[in-house]
Amino acid sequence: MGNDTTPPTLSVLDLAQVGSGLTASDALRASVELARLAERRGFRRYWVAEHHSMPGVASSSPAVILGHIAAHTERIRLGSGGVMLPNHAPLVIAEQFGTLEALAPGRIDLGLGRAPGTDGATAAALRRSDRAEGAEDFPQQLAELTRFLDDDFPQGHPYSRIHAVPGPIQGSVPGGVQSSARPAIWLLGSSGFSARLAGVLGLPFAFAHHFSAVNTIPALDLYRESFRPSDVLAEPYALIGVSALAADEEKDARRQVLSGAVAMLRLRTGRPGLIPSPEEAEAYEFSPAEQEFVESWMANVVHGTPDAVREGLDALAARTGADELMLTANGHTPQARLRSYELIADAYGLGSAG
Repeated sequence: MGNDTTPPTLSVLDLAQVGSGLTASDALRASVELARLAERRGFRRYWVAEHHSMPGVASSSPAVILGHIAAHTERIRLGSGGVMLPNHAPLVIAEQFGTLEALAPGRIDLGLGRAPGTDGATAAALRRSDRAEGAEDFPQQLAELTRFLDDDFPQGHPYSRIHAVPGPIQGSVPGGVQSSARPAIWLLGSSGFSARLAGVLGLPFAFAHHFSAVNTIPALDLYRESFRPSDVLAEPYALIGVSALAADEEKDARRQVLSGAVAMLRLRTGRPGLIPSPEEAEAYEFSPAEQEFVESWMANVVHGTPDAVREGLDALAARTGADELMLTANGHTPQARLRSYELIADAYGLGSAG
């Protein structure tokens, strides 16, 4: 597509990835750099995804990371992409994100997913229960969380005298002054369940195109068909997560993407580890089935030179009708990921490169 088209709104999804030879401290320092870069260059928002028991992903505690990021940014929206609600008591999430809202007023997004973000054993350890939360539990958990955030349990409800603090209760006690703002709730999904629920509730919806591409258009269609206007949104608003990596040379982009693909292969086959270097990834001896997986995975990553990445992103935005593209860069080093976002911003003429 030419540069005369309206560019899509771009945002950042950060997994705080840890490459081989690097530490979690390295990854989290890079997260601060990335958030500051995203703010400077005009990306809309910066989100962190909750994952557990994965050595190569240091984002197990989004609220902690976001509190740190809030202290190093001023304008960009910050949020979870997402918090896996079944892993946590709704009151705890309301308190955490109420605290973030107090730290960064008007900048906090609370993206919620219903998957565990990990394996079954780790989910049981998080929840201190072997009972698997079913899909039917998620709407009830969401309703409870929303009532804690709004402090509006009906009289007589067992939780009517319980208040999430920081929160609205602080404005209704003697001498209290409290902002009317609260974290913006988003629903996340990789199938139709959350798409329909987000539509029915009139909430913004974020779809995980980066690992569920075959379901993207059906889920977005379902979201738009199910949408009912709410106090939050008059019309549907859909964001999609996209794996994208740009480099000065196409071959360099491909090498970084291969590192991410091998990391995903190891994760999917029960061998989670750090993100391998390009040299390690290139030396990997693939079975035919593994080769097929890696090629399929890489085909879903928009990668190459900046112009090629822009062309791919523009085409994806046109094909899906997404209102926003949230880019995640999977590569071995922080430098490669940061460079990718700079190059993409350059390709779109975003913000200042200074």
